[in-house]
Amino acid sequence: MSGKLEGVRILIVDDDRDILESFEAALQAEGAETLAVQDGNAAVAACMEEPPDLVVLDMMLPKRSGFLVLEKIKGFEDSPLVIMVTANEGHRHQAYAESLGVDRYLLKPVPLQHLVNTAVEMIEAEEAEMEGEE
Repeated sequence: MSGKLEGVRILIVDDDRDILESFEAALQAEGAETLAVQDGNAAVAACMEEPPDLVVLDMMLPKRSGFLVLEKIKGFEDSPLVIMVTANEGHRHQAYAESLGVDRYLLKPVPLQHLVNTAVEMIEAEEAEMEGEE
């Protein structure tokens, strides 16, 4: 059985190891290739080295906030899709993330199946859009 995320490269960025590991396990179960990092600078470096298809990005990170990471990686020409996850329910934060180009904004705790479904939906929409451009 092949997963719905087979061949999809996903960078997971969160400073909470338990969250990182659970997100990683859920996404890998669907066939995704994952890389997990725990701070904003490592996230930017990973995106520059080998750009992922999708980034699951926490807002509150050491060294560089999720907003600064988002601003940096959405500045690339072929920027990855980004799901920002946060426990912060403020609408100003969501509006700011959207102004920086975030693709989805999910509130923690994020049910793992919801994260996987969101990732699958985004990747399928991106692939359909690319096929439409050809």
